[in-house]
Amino acid sequence: MRFAVYQPPQAKSKPVPVLYFLSGLTSTEENFIIKAGAQRYAAEQGLMLVMPDTSPRDTGIQGENDEWDLGTGAGFYVDATMAPWASHYQMYSYVVRELPAIIAENFPAIPEKQGIFGHSMGGHGALVCALRNPEQYQSLSAFAPIAAPMRSDLGQKVFTNFLGTKQETWRVYDASELILTAKYSRPILITSATMLLFCASKRKTVIAL
Repeated sequence: MRFAVYQPPQAKSKPVPVLYFLSGLTSTEENFIIKAGAQRYAAEQGLMLVMPDTSPRDTGIQGENDEWDLGTGAGFYVDATMAPWASHYQMYSYVVRELPAIIAENFPAIPEKQGIFGHSMGGHGALVCALRNPEQYQSLSAFAPIAAPMRSDLGQKVFTNFLGTKQETWRVYDASELILTAKYSRPILITSATMLLFCASKRKTVIAL
């Protein structure tokens, strides 16, 4: 796995908060760095930016490069349980546990001050990671997220290949299902032309633009 890190000037003298960005389909860890221009804002706010790749690469899995929306560049931020994907495609665990541990050990980060956001497939990943781990992330936002993958052709295709045909097992990777029981009590900012994530409790604040 590859990832990119931007360290603000403040990191030279003290640990700083960390903001994780998850990219969308076909992207790499360079996508956000090159296109967003976020470094200037991160420098002003004293934020470290961490951008993981969107999938493992060159794993040797037959067919991993055959389709743009499944396999390489399309890890979908789930832990695959079906062969052959389960041997390498453990993106949820990587984002939530493995990568933060690497960052905490090797960079001047404040582990208890983490935020997460993403775009499209990455917006799906950000929503799922935070809703399932409400104490880990202090901020959550998404741009045009795939917020109801179980109701889309793309989501059904990916989930069937990665997780199998039992749709009950898909729910832990669907933000529109997770929001019904999630204990994430902070505001959630979603910027999208279409709002697919519904708030099921007054305890949660979802802002759609």
